[in-house]
Amino acid sequence: MSDLSPPLAVADTASSPSWSAQLWQWALPIALVVLFLAFSIADSRVLSAANLVNIAQQTSYIALFAMAQAVVIITRGFDLSLGPAVSMVSVGAAVAMTAAVGGGSDPVTVLLIGLVAGIGLGAATGLFNGVVIALLGVSPFVATLGSYNIAIGIATTLSAGKPVQGMPDLFSTLLYRGDVFGVPAAIVIAVLAGLVLHFALTRTVFGRSLYLVGTNPRAAAVAGIPVRRVLVSAYVLCSCLAALGALMLTARTGSGEPNLGGSLSLQAIAAAVVGGTSLAGGRGGVGTAVLGALFITILSNGMNLTRIDGYVQMVVLGAIVIIGVVLDRARLKTR
Repeated sequence: MSDLSPPLAVADTASSPSWSAQLWQWALPIALVVLFLAFSIADSRVLSAANLVNIAQQTSYIALFAMAQAVVIITRGFDLSLGPAVSMVSVGAAVAMTAAVGGGSDPVTVLLIGLVAGIGLGAATGLFNGVVIALLGVSPFVATLGSYNIAIGIATTLSAGKPVQGMPDLFSTLLYRGDVFGVPAAIVIAVLAGLVLHFALTRTVFGRSLYLVGTNPRAAAVAGIPVRRVLVSAYVLCSCLAALGALMLTARTGSGEPNLGGSLSLQAIAAAVVGGTSLAGGRGGVGTAVLGALFITILSNGMNLTRIDGYVQMVVLGAIVIIGVVLDRARLKTR
């Protein structure tokens, strides 16, 4: 995976990776194949065309949230508020669109208002998190935990705890029901977002700065990198990606849902970490996020088809996060 080798990461400058590094690189793809084969043996529906399309669509959503988390995890942070922020964006965008519909605006204008409102709420959340973390020196855990509760409160207040109905059909058509040459819109949007993010992380000054800040913040500051500005930008980018995913999920449900975020914070962190994004900072990217998202999606899909209890699935997801951290430490020791 090319994004596992950021341009300025010292550990990745070797021309030929060792056998242990190659083993770590292929561990997750092998695990994916084994997991998929195991579930397909347990239930033949796993291999059906409809289920494969469903897996691809589900992965597109989780991948966006995992990419969002990867951006801040690279800087040694994380965003616990991602799930509630998704709910807040969903409700906020729906409220804005229904108000525009009530005001007699045409569908295109309503759509634009919804997109601007959703991305704007996401950017505001990221800006708040970034300022509190980078400028006030609050730890990412405490800062985003506070944002977690703030976002829940805003989502519940705006919606009165109920789904917000009345969005135009154009919204769902563009972000969910539509397709490009037969490829579902959700997959197309996720792929485009991933390509843009991959370019930003590997081919721009900002992306290289993220890796340097995550590898060694003090060295980055000595090198003249505006560490605080980079951190704020990372959290804004994280929340904007999450807002895009929130809009896509809202288009899928057809309403603004105050509980849409659910356990997305944990799923996104799990996908990013399992994929190979290091909590120690300085390593990760789009490829790690997508692989991790695919793993989480296949695991969840397989457990649903084999009728494993939902509470047991939560236990499994929590265990995966812990295992991912343990494997990350082992990987670092190996390197």
